[in-house]
Amino acid sequence: MPSTGNRATETQISAKEQSLKLIADWLSEGAELKLKIKESLSEAMVEAAEKVAAAIKGGNKILFCGNGGSAADCQHLATEFVVRLKAGDDREAYPAIALTTDSSLLTASANDFGFENIFVRQIEAIGRKGDILIAISTSGNSENIVRATELAKKSGIEVIGLLGQSGGRLLPLVNLPLLVPSYEVTRIQEAHITLGHIICELVEKIISER
Repeated sequence: MPSTGNRATETQISAKEQSLKLIADWLSEGAELKLKIKESLSEAMVEAAEKVAAAIKGGNKILFCGNGGSAADCQHLATEFVVRLKAGDDREAYPAIALTTDSSLLTASANDFGFENIFVRQIEAIGRKGDILIAISTSGNSENIVRATELAKKSGIEVIGLLGQSGGRLLPLVNLPLLVPSYEVTRIQEAHITLGHIICELVEKIISER
């Protein structure tokens, strides 16, 4: 009959094996999804980068909007454009703004006009024809992003959608959808930041060669 100490050791080993399996599965699933993206979205990423680079070269700016984790992606990616993607690259700053970061503006807008209009109000204020809006949504159904997209298009602002799942209501609305082929929110979010990094590096390359 095994001792209590042996049973405890077996339980610890089992727990560790489960943890290692979770890690392996997580990384494998993420890698598999990125390989699918390589096949399905490479050309769309090039097109997105061309649009962004043309806007920047034309004196226009890049706007970002999203909710929750996607809001964090907005400020992350806007920073990559304004500062730089890689250390040692002394290229010019690119005009990019995350519409997700001003707490006073967001709460006032939500209070006075409703949460569904927090991005609309900012696009009314600073959006101009020729700008690019990058709308990030894992579901494609966020009302505030749908409304921002509709206003942007009416204002002559092209919309690139970083989307997931079925693409939701945004899929037919955006000018260029980059639809991550997954229904798992965490995987979609991981993919969105990868797409953003790739597009930023492509933009740097395009601008530096012109």
